This record gives sequence, structure tokens and C-alpha cells, in this order.
Amino acid sequence: MNTSIPWEWYRTFLAVLREGSLSGASRTLAITQPTAGRHIAALESALNQVLFTRSQTGLLATDTAQALKIHAEAMESTANTLERTAANFSLNSASIRGVVRVTASDIIGVEVLPPLIAQLRESNPQITIELVLSNRVQDLLHREADIAIRMTTPIQEQLIARRIGGIELGLHASTAYLARHGTPQSTEDLLNHALIGFDQNTPFIRQALQKFPQLNRDFFAMRTDSDVAQLSLIRAGAGIGICHAQLASGHIPLQRILPHFFSLYLETWLVMHEDLRNSRCCKFVFDALAKGLEEYICQTRT
Repeated sequence: MNTSIPWEWYRTFLAVLREGSLSGASRTLAITQPTAGRHIAALESALNQVLFTRSQTGLLATDTAQALKIHAEAMESTANTLERTAANFSLNSASIRGVVRVTASDIIGVEVLPPLIAQLRESNPQITIELVLSNRVQDLLHREADIAIRMTTPIQEQLIARRIGGIELGLHASTAYLARHGTPQSTEDLLNHALIGFDQNTPFIRQALQKFPQLNRDFFAMRTDSDVAQLSLIRAGAGIGICHAQLASGHIPLQRILPHFFSLYLETWLVMHEDLRNSRCCKFVFDALAKGLEEYICQTRT
């Protein structure tokens, strides 16, 4: 087996896996289709393995290709990290410049971060932000991201962590929904309304259900594990659901329901790998996000 396989062959391999064809991979990588084909043929020859088989719908990954995927993705992450790190430690510029990869949950990424990033970029246009939205905890130790906003306490010693505070969750409904169906005055009334909630249990939900068994999955008229979808349903007047208390004053005003019955707090942390402590760019973004998130959390306390 060839032990000096070029990274670009693996990059093409990942593109074909994701696109399902040589033509799609070539468009993604901005290379010609024959070049993509040569990369795959050369990789298969070097590994002595068949990676793709042809079908009417395109190229199908073999079991070998699926097994190699996770390792190729790790290589991709490392290559991207090398580029970001080199840019962030540039010594030839007096201005703060570089690429910072930030990961956050869907709801934080859609509802909270955009104005913070816009403000940051307005004053520092040399900073490039890569925003990754996922409820999966990105691995900072392997530098899948540079900075993470997490709703759980970090435990790894190699991470720099700053506790931002607790984001309050409450039951909310739109004024349009309440005008049609009335405002519940008790937990018994609540069960007579259209409730919006989760589909799959998570450790956080199981913990919450111990305190609020009335919000069991069986009582939900609409179920989705997307926090963004839940918020959109609440704003559309579909029913009563859980969202950040800070979002009640958004572009579609929401009304808090039974605040004395239901209130939960999401512990919010900003986390960065300790190797980036000397990166001016990462530290600047870290501090800017911390300030913006602290202001967001304090909205309902003023």
C-alpha cells in the first residue's frame, strides 16, 4: 500500500461521497471531472480497494469507502485547522485578522449570534467567521471548531471556559393564538391547548420531566427536535411551546404563559482550546461573543 497518498485525493474522495458523482465533486472542488476521476482511480490503486461502484443514480460508496469516511473527515478537519491557525497567528499585520470557526446550537446560531457577528465584522472586517450550527457537541480538542457555545459544563482540562450565565426557558404563545383560544390560567388548562414540544428524549429533557411531568411527549400536538422549528411554530400561532424568555420581544411578540409554573435555565458557556490563547483573532472573537451573550441573557432581568 502506498503510504504517501496526497491529501487532495482524499479531498476528492470526500467530495464524491457527499455529492454522489464525479461531476458534483468536480463542481464542489472547482476541478475538472477527468481530474476528479483520476484522483479516485489513483486512490483506489494506492489502497488496492474499490471505493465506488456505478449505478443508475450515480456512484455508490462501498463498505470500504464508508469505513474510510470518518478518517478522511478527520484529515479534512486537520487541514482546515492548519489553515485557520496559520492565519490567526499572522505576525505581519497590525490589524486583527484571521479565520475563526464558531459552533453553536441551531437556536443560538439563528436567533442570537447574527447581530453579534454583524457588529463584530463591522468594526473588524479582516476577521472571517465560519459559523457551524449543530446540536452535536463539536470536538474542540481535535479542533473541529475554534470557539464553542455550549449548554453543558465543559470538563476537558485543555479548554478555556467562561461561564456566561443561565438562559431562561419559559412557555410562550403568540398573541394571535391566545386571542383564538384564550390564555391558560392553570396547568390543567394547559393540557386543553395545542402544545408544541420535543420528539426524542435527551438527558436534559429527561431531567426536566422529573420536575414537569405535565409536559410529557404524549401531550404534544406537534413534535420536533428542532428548536428553530418549535420557535417558528410558536410564532406562527400553532400553539404553546418552550423557548428562550429573551425571544419573547422579537419581531413577532410572544406572551409568557404560567411563568410561576414553568421556568428552566440553560447554563451557557463559551469555550476555546487553550492552544488559541495567544491568537489575537480568536481571543478578540471570544471576548466579543462573551460580551454579546451576557447582554442577551440580561435582557429579561432589566
